[in-house]
Amino acid sequence: QLQLVESGGGLVRSGGSLRLSCSASEVTTDYNAIAWFRQAPGKEREGVSCIGRHDSITYYADSVKGRFTISRDNAENTIYLQMNSLEPEDTGVYVCAADRFYPCDGVPQTYEYDYWGQGTQVTVSS
Repeated sequence: QLQLVESGGGLVRSGGSLRLSCSASEVTTDYNAIAWFRQAPGKEREGVSCIGRHDSITYYADSVKGRFTISRDNAENTIYLQMNSLEPEDTGVYVCAADRFYPCDGVPQTYEYDYWGQGTQVTVSS
């Protein structure tokens, strides 16, 4: 069974940067899409970004365009989320998810993904 483990979260000041990693227990190219979601306390989970089986296909939520970059290292079975110019509104638990069948064809939706990590906390102070 696929396991996804996130790392790289922490407490940063507004304007700072973090790079999140999602390490997979299986070959990530076996999955049609891998995505990052986030959830703040009292708010619903929202899709942040996804990357397709081939990394030429990526999508981002409007709120993070120009600041976040998703990428992958297939040799290491790892997906990254580089987050720059962080704002307090970016605070939340960031989770990665994967699916074998749904494509990365837009901002990721929760129902599209079958496999989920446990999340890593990102806190941005003002």
